[in-house]
Amino acid sequence: MAIEIAGTGAYLPKRRVDNHELSKTMDTSDEWIVSHSGIRFRHIAADDESTSDLAAEASRKALEMAGISADELGLIILATSTPDYACIPSTACVVQAKLGATNAAAFDLTAACTGFIYALETARAMIPATGKPALVIGAEIMSRMVDWTDRSTCVLFGDGAGAVVLRPGEGRGIIDSLLFADGNGVDVLYRDGGSRAGQPPLEAPAYYLQMVGRPVFNFAVRTFVDTVNTLTERNGLTPKDLAMIIPHQANMRIIQATTKRLDLPISHFHMIIEEVANTSAASVGLALDDALRRGLVKRGDLVLTVGFGAGLTSGGNLIEL
Repeated sequence: MAIEIAGTGAYLPKRRVDNHELSKTMDTSDEWIVSHSGIRFRHIAADDESTSDLAAEASRKALEMAGISADELGLIILATSTPDYACIPSTACVVQAKLGATNAAAFDLTAACTGFIYALETARAMIPATGKPALVIGAEIMSRMVDWTDRSTCVLFGDGAGAVVLRPGEGRGIIDSLLFADGNGVDVLYRDGGSRAGQPPLEAPAYYLQMVGRPVFNFAVRTFVDTVNTLTERNGLTPKDLAMIIPHQANMRIIQATTKRLDLPISHFHMIIEEVANTSAASVGLALDDALRRGLVKRGDLVLTVGFGAGLTSGGNLIEL
């Protein structure tokens, strides 16, 4: 059974923060941030916005494009590292209620920045059991996970949500996926607060995201190249056969390093990091929606999504739109 993308949607909070604003409160500058990451802006959720709010807004747009009502959904998968609640209930259930998707099973999936990639493949595998459309969402409020006095991390992240509606179709849809994890790298990108940290409440800085940049960078570049090459080779393609590569929007330097190894121009990669920064599990969905709505890709095009992040995790999806 072919599983196709029927609709996409995205949502960014209204507050847009540029690098100059950050330079007023910490030792940084627009030039430093752009040169180290490619980021100029990030969107920050309002105090009364939660991850489920962002997810629901993106989902409504995806459902509208797909021409599907929420009660037709059989499944909702929400990829996030910043859920509404610390552990339970899942934020997907909160989104289900906000959408009125009364016939849908709902659960969260945690694979950090690769979460949207994992969720697409999980939904693709589950849809044949019900025959009903599924909603896949990546949504994050990363601004509440970072230390806003630490320029090495906080300037890199933003908030947002991207969503897709999947359904059984006639075309090729999601052709192939590659999922990977290396748990030996858990200590280079993490946030404390689970059972290993003892009893809550935690106090800063333990609460904040911790990152060791160089190993994360090296892992991202290596697995990015491996993912693209593996998915194209085993489907009888080359990277140049792809209409577009839609990567996790983590850092422009990572993309620049991969372009050389893949022998592709930067124009082959759809980048929105300048506007949205690193939105973790939301970034691929945000970029995919942006590319479709701007007409940069069209139905029938071959695209490849790529993700990498904490876990360490990585993966990709080869898709015919």
